[in-house]
Parts: sequence; C-alpha cells; structure tokens
Amino acid sequence: MITGTGITKTFKQRGDVLGGRDVRALRGIDFAIEKGGAVSFIGESGCGKTTLGRIIAGLESWDSGEIVIDGTPMSSLRPRRRQPYFRKIQLIHQDPYSALNPTRTIYQTLQAPLALRARQAGRPKSWIGERAEELLSLVGIDPGYVLGRYPHQLSGGMRQRVVIARALTVDPEMLVADESVSMIDVSMRLSILALLKDLRERLGVSVLFITHDIATARYIGAEGELYVLYRGQVVERGLTESIITGPVHPYTQSLLSAIPVLHGLEQPGPERVVPTEALDERHADEGCLFARRCPFRTERCEKERPALVRGVEVAHERACFHPQRRSVIPVEAVA
Repeated sequence: MITGTGITKTFKQRGDVLGGRDVRALRGIDFAIEKGGAVSFIGESGCGKTTLGRIIAGLESWDSGEIVIDGTPMSSLRPRRRQPYFRKIQLIHQDPYSALNPTRTIYQTLQAPLALRARQAGRPKSWIGERAEELLSLVGIDPGYVLGRYPHQLSGGMRQRVVIARALTVDPEMLVADESVSMIDVSMRLSILALLKDLRERLGVSVLFITHDIATARYIGAEGELYVLYRGQVVERGLTESIITGPVHPYTQSLLSAIPVLHGLEQPGPERVVPTEALDERHADEGCLFARRCPFRTERCEKERPALVRGVEVAHERACFHPQRRSVIPVEAVA
C-alpha cells in the first residue's frame, strides 16, 4: 500500500514565463492506493496529475508532505535507500514511440533488467530468455515474432504492450499508466485497457491510471476510486461510479458535461455545467481555485478555500461550499 499526505510541488520559473511566477503544481494532496486496487487521477491538462504520478513512481521529487510505501516513510530514507521501494512502482509511459530505444531489439530491451535480476537471484542465463518469452506472452504478443525486431518494426499497440512487458520484468506491485492509450490508434485502445485490467486481476498488481478521459477511467477503475484534480488540488474523491453518476463539485460536472456525444443517439444531461471563462493561471490563489470559472460561485467562494470533506448528499468527498448533485452525463435517447 502507498499513501501520500500533504504532497506539494512547485516548479521555479525563469524569465517571463507566466509572468515570472512559480508554478504550484501540487497544493497539499492526500491519496491512498491499496494493494491490488485501482485508482484514477483525472483532470484537464496542467492540473498536476502527471506530476503526482511521477512522484509516486519515484521519478520526481516533492517539496513537502510524506509518502509511505508498505509502512515505511520515504522522507526518513536517503534517496539511494528509497530505490528498492520505488522499484515496486513502474511507470508505463504515454508515448510508446519514445519509450523504447530504437537501436535495441525487443530482446535486448527486456534482457537488461532481467539479467540484473538473474544475477541477484543466482538464476542461470537461460532463465532470461524464458522469462522474456513468458512476459511477452502475458501481454498478448507472440515472442517468436517480436524478440528479434526493433521498435520501428512494430505497431503502436504492440510497442505499448512491450513497454508494459518491460515494466513487469521487475515484478512490480503497482503500475502507473500515464495517458497510456492516448497515442495509440482508437481501434487498439480498448485492447490495452483490457490488458491492464486483466493484469490487475491475474497478478494482483495495483493500477494507477492517469487520464483526462472519463470513459477510460470508468473502465479501468470500475470498482476503484476516482480523484478529480484541479490546479494541483483534489476537488472530489470517492468511488468511481459514485462520482460519475452523482458529481457534486461544479468542476467535476463541467468535465462530465464536456463528454462528446453522438447526436441522435445520445443527449447531454439536462443540467450541463459550462465554466464561465477559460483557465488563467495568472490570477491570485485566494479563495476557491475554481471560483472565477464557476457559474455557481458566491462571495464566500472568492474569499475562502474549501476543504475536502465528506458530505451528506453523496458518499464521497468534495471541496466545495455549495455542492449540489446534478445530472450532467449523456443519457440514451428514448426511441
């Protein structure tokens, strides 16, 4: 299990970027990911979800707060001592084209981490090839076809499966999938999502899915939790189905309202929520971070910052002074 408490991250800016203001990517985020569980982080571009995912995978530092992995606080360890803990958490990159070394065959890509494990465990060299074939078969690829090939000789979907197989070489306890299907042909996306779901069920690995797509988050984490992030803050958190079918925060409602529909087959929900203006990070941070764009804001929203608390209207948490459940998701048209 991995938990985070009060995680913050600020990126220092140089020159005139954003008027020279530092970027507060994370503003005190709490999270918990159970072993074998499924959690999704959703939000628009720039909300901090990728930064948080990289911190969880051990690829990015954080400024304050605490991350605990299997009961061990990471802040109590030197960076080198943290490596065995973060090795249990493997990142599946968004871009399968750049995630693989174009000068190495698929066998060479898998051989490097497997050779290290073989030396550590005293296994024979023959185990490396056998394990590489086993992992490729596990992710639905014919080993005989791909082991001797280079990444450019494979399709995008096959490359992403190889990236997943490489992540599995160290027997991780958690996979962090950062927009892992966004650069794959639409026809192949469902198969990759089904693979991640199958690996969670068969291997018992946790899956952290980072996306801006509500539908994929719903598919991956049907029985898991959903965190809605906005400007580095969790604004709504709870069971995935509970939030999608009964959102109470206006920002979550605006995300759901933006789901594209096929006109004539589906209709948007009757209480669609649209932000009043575009996101502008140059504004001050007093009050609710969504207040300037919220169609339901009041004077209190502009002066006070709401805390993430559990409400009585739904069984999940929200950071809003005026939560109200609205029907915003598309519904099937009645013939």
